[in-house]
Amino acid sequence: MREGAGIALVILLAVIIGAVYGWQETLAGPVTEIADGDTLTVAGDRVRLHGVDAPERSQRCMASNGQRYSCGESATRHLASLVGREELRCAVIDTDRYGRKVARCMTPAGRDVGRELVRSGMAVAYRRYSEIYVPDEDSARAARRGLWQGGFQMPWEYRTGRR
Repeated sequence: MREGAGIALVILLAVIIGAVYGWQETLAGPVTEIADGDTLTVAGDRVRLHGVDAPERSQRCMASNGQRYSCGESATRHLASLVGREELRCAVIDTDRYGRKVARCMTPAGRDVGRELVRSGMAVAYRRYSEIYVPDEDSARAARRGLWQGGFQMPWEYRTGRR
């Protein structure tokens, strides 16, 4: 079984079991808004993707050629290209202090959206909350994909004002 298919099956089973036993809230519906590289609206609910952190929309990074670019906008566009207006299925893990649902979301094709963001190098594994995407980050860093092709500040450092 392909890795992506196996992960999709595990998440699908967790969603079904959670729904049957009331263990976990699930969301399913179309993406109606992309707020930034790790936040979107699914079925009318604001969702923060679990285990990933993408550059803030206003954040700038350094490309391999030394030029500064808007990596926050690039991450936002990349998320939009991954999900389009597809119907996602999300397993809600928590609610953050801003009232957003924190969730792992899957495309109809079984692609884990967070994993795809980190694999492409357009987000990093948010180790403070989960280590599930650390191998994907290691792979992106080694291949110098996305953010890893140049220089950047970790998104959580950027948000705290250490710019």
